[in-house]
Amino acid sequence: MKQERKEFMKTKTYQYDVAVIGGGPAGLSAALSAARHGSKVIILERNDYLGGNAVSGLPFLGFLDKQGRQVIGGIAQEMMDALTELGMCLGHNRCPLHNSVTVFHPDIFKVIAMKKCQEAGIHVLLHCELVDVNIENRRITQVSVMGKGMRADIKASVFIDGTGDGDVAYLAGCSYEKGQADTGLMQPPTLMFSLCGFNEEEFFNYLEEHPEDLKPSESMQVSKGYDVPYFKSHPSYVFLGLRSKLAELKKEGKNPLSRDTLIYINSVNPGQIYVNTTRILNFDGTDLDELTRGEQEGMEQIMQLMKLLKNEIPGFENSYISSINPTMGVRETRRFSGVKRLVIDDVVKGYIPADTIALGSYKVDIHSAVDDSTILTDLEGPYGIPLGCLISNEVDGLLLSGRNISMDAYSLGSARIMPTCMAIGEAAGICAALSVERGILPAEIPYEDVVALLKEANAILSV
Repeated sequence: MKQERKEFMKTKTYQYDVAVIGGGPAGLSAALSAARHGSKVIILERNDYLGGNAVSGLPFLGFLDKQGRQVIGGIAQEMMDALTELGMCLGHNRCPLHNSVTVFHPDIFKVIAMKKCQEAGIHVLLHCELVDVNIENRRITQVSVMGKGMRADIKASVFIDGTGDGDVAYLAGCSYEKGQADTGLMQPPTLMFSLCGFNEEEFFNYLEEHPEDLKPSESMQVSKGYDVPYFKSHPSYVFLGLRSKLAELKKEGKNPLSRDTLIYINSVNPGQIYVNTTRILNFDGTDLDELTRGEQEGMEQIMQLMKLLKNEIPGFENSYISSINPTMGVRETRRFSGVKRLVIDDVVKGYIPADTIALGSYKVDIHSAVDDSTILTDLEGPYGIPLGCLISNEVDGLLLSGRNISMDAYSLGSARIMPTCMAIGEAAGICAALSVERGILPAEIPYEDVVALLKEANAILSV
């Protein structure tokens, strides 16, 4: 006789001032900012850690502009300071290719992120996937998540979408764009991995004998000085090269990869590097089948790349995989409609409006969705991201945070990097806290009040 099920799905209901969905760089900053300004905050994350792509081994780019001026402070800088105190961050180092590179220990970032949330009194709920959003009279009133057979209904005054892909805004029915205006294609993701046993000295010796392997693509604007002496003299660096060698190996049938360049980031640990070379083409990160395909192809590419490196590139002979990131680094999916929109003309011109809540200065970095090319375009100075880009113009009580804000695809090529997303998140958190405190909608908060608090926290640095 079939035994009847005695237990049914457990449901919990939570009530908070601010609910942050997504615990990546943008969501983390938003939660900390809102809590520190007086709100009762919950942060929901599908993974078993906070930090998102900040724990993948990628460095932080964009703290400094082309002239070497720091444009991002606040919580992003606070995290780097905490890592530095532990000897787990190598500081902001100038870079002829990326303006600046900040290398840190990704796993310790997880630890610090969790500790800071605990200190701020934030309720952290991990292992949960967003499944539903409730809208009443145009206002978001509840989100629901599930995990381990449990459903959690979270009610709040203000909700912050820090999912990257804009899952909250999507389920709320908000309008969005994906990809380039002419093709709809999105930048490809990367599955990061780390390897140990790398002989940096031997690799640099090879590069000194083959300077052609440091020649950038014609589509990349690189300042003078991107050479072996630069790598040797800077604690933090990103290597981008081997184009000549990889092209040669492709002609010989030894390079099966759809990438013309090896990219790796050095580490706080000697002999360890993080590799950012895999590329999943014609990809849509909002589709489950595509996400699965991406993970499969990424792992296959990692194995192919390791074989190539060990057999063909000096310095890698004794290297081995030490970890593969649990999720892909997705560069681009949905961008939602806001009260204002960041456009590429303003980015290129360095326009800084009065309602700027964060400064961006990283190059416009566009990875091709169909081949192995990448376009890097210089920005002479920083540009401003208006508060209105974070405020949904279709659903009340909803703030956008990170790469899902209101902007065009080319602006995303610059604004998607993690320190900028953290700066955006910090602003979203302050706006949410003020909304709760005053009992009005985020759209009704004067931008001057948000900007004043950000400047007080050294989040917006004068240039």
